[in-house]
Amino acid sequence: MKEWLKTIQSRSNFDLDTLSLILSIVLIVLAIINPSIPLKHNIYNYVFVADISQSMNTIDMSVMNKPLTRLEHMKHSLHEIMSELPCGTKVSIGIFVGVSVSASYTPIENWGIICENFDAIEDTIDHLDWRSGWSGNSRIRESFFNLARLIRSFPENSQVVYFTDGEEAPKLHTFNTRDLGQFQGGNDWIIVGVGSLKGAPIPKLDGKNQLIGYWSSDSFGLQPGIAQISEANLGTRDNLVAGGESDRYISKLDEAYLKDITKQIDGIYVRGDSVLNILSAMKKQKPAWQDTADFHLKWFFASLAGIIFSLRFISIKHIKQYVIKRRK
Repeated sequence: MKEWLKTIQSRSNFDLDTLSLILSIVLIVLAIINPSIPLKHNIYNYVFVADISQSMNTIDMSVMNKPLTRLEHMKHSLHEIMSELPCGTKVSIGIFVGVSVSASYTPIENWGIICENFDAIEDTIDHLDWRSGWSGNSRIRESFFNLARLIRSFPENSQVVYFTDGEEAPKLHTFNTRDLGQFQGGNDWIIVGVGSLKGAPIPKLDGKNQLIGYWSSDSFGLQPGIAQISEANLGTRDNLVAGGESDRYISKLDEAYLKDITKQIDGIYVRGDSVLNILSAMKKQKPAWQDTADFHLKWFFASLAGIIFSLRFISIKHIKQYVIKRRK
C-alpha cells in the first residue's frame, strides 16, 4: 500500500511539474507574440480660458487669508487643477480680452507633475498678465462665438473651462447684447465665476504694474451718438481715473449674469473659490470623444508564466504537510 502511494505521489509530482513547465513555455510564447484586444477609452482635452481684462486686477479674493487679485487667484486655481489632472489629459491655456479668445497652443499632453509638458503649461499660467491684453473692453457673450470657432479649428475637439468675473465692459444695452439663442457649441462648457459678491474698486495700473489710481464710474459710460451702434467701438472705456472714494467704480462677481448666460448655452456654472468644486464640475463633462486603442497583453502573459513557473517548485509533500497540520 505504501509503495502504491509513493508511486502515485511521484507520478503526481511529475505530472504537475510537466504541466507547469508546458504552461510556462506556452505563456512565454504568447508574451513574445504580444497579442492585443481593442478597448474603447475616453479622450479628455481641455481649453482653460483665462479672463485677463482689467477688472481681473480687482483685489477681492484670498488664499490662506492672503488678499489676492482675481487674476492671481485664478492662476492659483489653475496650478492646482493641473496637478490633479490624470496622465494623458491634453491641455491648452486660452486668453480672453475684448471680444476674442486666443489659445497659447493647441491642446498638448499634460502628464501631471512628472511629465514632459507640465513645466511648459505651468509657465504659461505663471505668465498670464493683464498687460497681454489687446483691448480695454470685455465682452463675454461675444467671445463665446469666437471661442467656438477657435475650437473648431483645433485638430481635436476640446471641452471648455472658462474663468471670468462676468464683468461686461461696456455695460450691455440693446445694441451690444449678442443673442445666444442660436449659439451652438457650448454644451458642457464650465463657466467659473471669479470674484466676490461684495466687490472692490478696479485698480488702474501703469505699464510697470504700479498703481496710479482706480477706474471711475464714468469710465464705463457709453460713447455718444453713432458710436453706440458701431460694432468696432461699441461703448469703450475712457481714460478717467477716480479722484475719490465716491467716484470709484465697484466691480463685483456678476454671478446672476453668469448663471443666466451659462444656462443659455447649456453649460455648467460653478463658483471659482473652490478648486474641488471646479474639479467636481469637470467630472460631469462629457469626454471630448471616445477612441479605440489596442491593449497589449505581453506583460499579462509574461507575469502569469513567471507565477506558474515559480509554483512548480512547491512540492506536493509540503502542501500535504500543511493540510495535515490544519486538520489537527
